[in-house]
Amino acid sequence: MKAFQDRGEYVAKFKIPKNPTTTNKTIRFPDDVIQQVENAIVGMDCTFSAFVIEAVRTALKDLEEQKEE
Repeated sequence: MKAFQDRGEYVAKFKIPKNPTTTNKTIRFPDDVIQQVENAIVGMDCTFSAFVIEAVRTALKDLEEQKEE
């Protein structure tokens, strides 16, 4: 992303985000895992799906880093 300089600081230009394409997948979670996730996101601005997506992305990143070692 290109940036411009304002008062000596680099400021990123605003870019309208695009919604990522998604595919619906049905997966089964053990009841205890569902409860743990729901407990973890109470009072947070986070959905069950957003939590799971971030957890999977983190796990995939960790696996990729393990390959590089």
